[in-house]
Amino acid sequence: MSSSPIETIAAWQEEFTAIRRDIHAHPELGLEEHRTAALVAAKLREWGVEVHEGVGRTGVVGVIRGGRAAEGRNDGPRIGLRADMDALPMQEANGFAHASTHPGRMHACGHDGHTTMLLAAAKYLARTRNFDGTVHLIFQPGEEGAGGALAMLEDGLFARFPCDAVFGIHNRPGLPVGEFGLRPGPMMAGVAFFDIQVTGKGGHGARPEATNDPVVMGAAIVQALQSVVARNVPAIERAVLSVTRFDAGQAYNVIPNEVRLGGTVRAFSNEIMALVENRMRAISEGVAAGLGGSAVLDFRVITTPLVNDAMEAAALGDAAAALVGEGHVHRDFPAVMGGEDFAFMLERCPGAYIVTGNGDSAEVHHPRFDFDDRAIPYGAGVLAAVVERKMPRAG
Repeated sequence: MSSSPIETIAAWQEEFTAIRRDIHAHPELGLEEHRTAALVAAKLREWGVEVHEGVGRTGVVGVIRGGRAAEGRNDGPRIGLRADMDALPMQEANGFAHASTHPGRMHACGHDGHTTMLLAAAKYLARTRNFDGTVHLIFQPGEEGAGGALAMLEDGLFARFPCDAVFGIHNRPGLPVGEFGLRPGPMMAGVAFFDIQVTGKGGHGARPEATNDPVVMGAAIVQALQSVVARNVPAIERAVLSVTRFDAGQAYNVIPNEVRLGGTVRAFSNEIMALVENRMRAISEGVAAGLGGSAVLDFRVITTPLVNDAMEAAALGDAAAALVGEGHVHRDFPAVMGGEDFAFMLERCPGAYIVTGNGDSAEVHHPRFDFDDRAIPYGAGVLAAVVERKMPRAG
């Protein structure tokens, strides 16, 4: 009996642990992943994979053909596998040997691990080619708010590398290594950031009657915005509106002319996101005008909701279950308010997104987070397995 992808990839544990830790030690921010992209391209070429660089600025796409596609008869079915490569602009607090060597930059979300898992899947698929069709390995830059998915799409990702389905993966702290979670439908929220510029008339703190105080306007707007989710979003829907910034004056005795508010909105549908934006604009403008000032809302959608295609989620879940057993695959995994710009790819192509356990680690975006290298064979294995199951080789 042939070994499973997990067993084969586990034999390469030392090799891929070294790759993952090298990437972790050299984090690069969104759309600046030049070293990481070069490492990815070099490894793919080493394994005989066709490589395309500079897709969406720093993105890399590898192409592996199996069966009739490799024989030049036709491309057959086509599957995309995607991983993100960028780090976060934060200081690492870990003291181990592979900690970040770049102050103020850190792989705090596990993208070093995701890149490594896709590399391991690439090596496996390039060596075995136990599938009939074409695999596109999508190494995406700039997931952390830098617009990397859109950059690749605008650079013709799916026109140049057509996919019938596309799959992505992320680590999940708190879920045991060797377990998986996914769900059909919305799995991660759409994300928007906003700024509200509030303008009044400043003056001396001892004579507020001579001003139109934008601090009071800003405070009133913050309070009024709390009604949006509570009174405008239908109870069966979910949304979050958080004001996280309130930037005002610099002196104790001066009422400023302007105040700036900022924050984030999360929702599981584009319709609810639009509803929240419209209510925020009406409330901000109305409250400010009622207090003698004005307000301008700048509402920026960072990513749309991540929605798994039901059929492709089932296929990905089946691939995971074939590797680790149905009892280790959570098919109704809770949706989360975190965002993921793989959602833009899923809007253009049916597919699914799965999480794999990272064990008892710190949470993502925490200064002590680290990807658990034991997860590499599991994440790589499920990516390879979904290819082999959806594009079985005849005979």
